[in-house]
Amino acid sequence: AIDNLDEFLQMHRPDWAAVRWINVCGLSDMRVIHALATKYNLHPLAVEDVLHLNQRPKVESYGGEDSDQQARLFLVTQAFSVEQKKLKGIQIALFLGHKTVLTFMEAPSDIWEPILTRVRSRSSRLRSSDASFLMYSLLDAVIDRYFPILEYYGDRAEELDTLLLEHSQRSARNDIHQLKRDLLQLHRVIWPMREVVMTLQRESHETVSEMTRVYLRDLYDHVIQIIDIIEIYREIASDLTETYMSSVSNRMNEIMKVLTMIGTLFIPLT
Repeated sequence: AIDNLDEFLQMHRPDWAAVRWINVCGLSDMRVIHALATKYNLHPLAVEDVLHLNQRPKVESYGGEDSDQQARLFLVTQAFSVEQKKLKGIQIALFLGHKTVLTFMEAPSDIWEPILTRVRSRSSRLRSSDASFLMYSLLDAVIDRYFPILEYYGDRAEELDTLLLEHSQRSARNDIHQLKRDLLQLHRVIWPMREVVMTLQRESHETVSEMTRVYLRDLYDHVIQIIDIIEIYREIASDLTETYMSSVSNRMNEIMKVLTMIGTLFIPLT
């Protein structure tokens, strides 16, 4: 944690540090954002995207050899978590330079804990790699969060299926719709991430090393795997909707059958 921002900005990166990583939790303090944008010469359009939430995941390049501005890669993505059975997402913006990585988080989160643990380990590859490998590791941490979330929704789908088979309930309808909405939200984020990782892997940029591109292939495979799982769960959610409607229809038929029998018995007497 940085207690004195002005003192920190005046300090240069230590000679022993190959990469400097600056992580900003929360976007309410505009003084911090403006100071970092000025020091690291961040493009105004990219800073504007940082402050506008619910951005579509994307990657953009700024500056370079033919420009007066330092080369920067700018990425936007979202990280998800399930809290009290509700899907919660936070936007994460990342700036990659030759020896500097800046991340801006919409709100505090524990998503970087695995990365911090690796950084503290002297034998970790992160301590001997460049800034682009740190960028890959951060994106990998975001993608890895999808797997336990999808496992949760898989278990949730099984619970709803069992509930519908045993006895149809009106509350199940709302749960099924919530399941479909959450899966759609995940799909809207992970599908553009496929394009982001593909761009990082295929298009050369002076801030991304060849070693990092090799690791990005594995990250791309994880994204494709997540997309496939989401598509399967969306189909299951659609089947649950049809099962619920069939259960309601069968129940209505049973009620009409009973009413018909009652009418058959009492109408002649009347």
